[in-house]
Amino acid sequence: MAFSLAEDYEALTQFLYIAPIGLVQARLDGEIVMVNPVCAQLLMPLSRDGELSNLFTALQGVAPDLRHMTQVYEGSHGMVCDALHLQVDAGRAGRKDAQILSLSLLKLDEQRLMAVLSDVSKSVKRDRELRQSLAWINTIVTGLTDYALVALDASGCAVSWNPSIGRVAGFVSEATVGRSYAMFYPSDGMSEERALDRLHEADDSGWSLDEGWRVRADGTRYWGSCLIAPLQVPGNDALDACPAGKAYSLIIRDISDRREATEALRQSVSSDYLTGLTNRRAFFEAANLELQRWARMPRPLSVVMIDADHFKRINDEHGHAVGDAVLRHLAAGMSFTFHAMDVVARVGGEEFVVLMPGIALEEAEAAALRLCRSIEAQAVEVDGTFIRYTVSAGVATMQEGIDGVDELLQRADAAMYVAKAKGRNRVERWFAGANASPHG
Repeated sequence: MAFSLAEDYEALTQFLYIAPIGLVQARLDGEIVMVNPVCAQLLMPLSRDGELSNLFTALQGVAPDLRHMTQVYEGSHGMVCDALHLQVDAGRAGRKDAQILSLSLLKLDEQRLMAVLSDVSKSVKRDRELRQSLAWINTIVTGLTDYALVALDASGCAVSWNPSIGRVAGFVSEATVGRSYAMFYPSDGMSEERALDRLHEADDSGWSLDEGWRVRADGTRYWGSCLIAPLQVPGNDALDACPAGKAYSLIIRDISDRREATEALRQSVSSDYLTGLTNRRAFFEAANLELQRWARMPRPLSVVMIDADHFKRINDEHGHAVGDAVLRHLAAGMSFTFHAMDVVARVGGEEFVVLMPGIALEEAEAAALRLCRSIEAQAVEVDGTFIRYTVSAGVATMQEGIDGVDELLQRADAAMYVAKAKGRNRVERWFAGANASPHG
């Protein structure tokens, strides 16, 4: 018995509707034609207006690049993005894992898109733990002829000198012993608090590993990895005098030859597609880590939420290409304004956030105000058209009683809405009674 085209289409639609994964069919502008129940359940909490009429609009808060990625995709059909991870929330350490969705978007033809959406929170957590373990093993067993080994006391100061330090970093004994291991980092890359944080993290997990710029004794930079692991003091003559029975081993490796590949991977996983800033997922990972550090050792920790004023009007009057240029301009201004240790991220369409470890509320407010004045004084040129715009910012700082990253960001967002309500192009601090609301 032959089936008609209409019957085939009905069978296919029924299959998509009952499929155990989230499926959406949409037009090229994002207008949703069909969405199955699983996908609707995942999308509805993300929709600001409570509607599911447009895929790009529904995902704007967690995938601000999606519309742009679709527009610049040149093929007549093919994969626009494959298993793109979208950070929904930050979770709460020890109580709730962060929620992460996976999105694959397929361009079917010049008029249609198909999206697959699923919750991958648990698998992402397992993958992260596996990558950390592999990185630790790689640091231990790879390139053992090109490493510096440093013994540290409980405060992170070198207690003995090893010739390998001179070979890798160029330091001599008298310039090493008694100094904090922060000497191997650029001056803007390691604070006293952060150096202690890494020791505590090594105590908690058995090791702490990071990669980035390091400095030699002559001031030149190289790309290196640093592994810190706790040591057993008894039986080690060099460490017997360490206070509180604590000591650590620091292994430094020059991995400059791997920097390009490492940075390419980091960019693909942690960077915003349009602006090059930290993306939403990487921001929440960094913010969760900073809050864990704050819980162990409270110190200043502030956030600044930043939003381009009247951005919808810019898009409507000049088009999305001009809007994208404005966002790139704002991102460049933020990178110039804030410090190297700050985490500058794009977390929504025209929404940006800066996490500022070690920075009190007043200093964070001053930095945000500098950004506002800098943006106000400039114009963005796109194809001969000059666009002037402003930004509004809200500032909040970590305090007792704040329940995680999401609440801290909600405070900064509420302060930003107050700045919008007072006329925009200004900075406001969070205060009790401030309420967040849609902004523009």
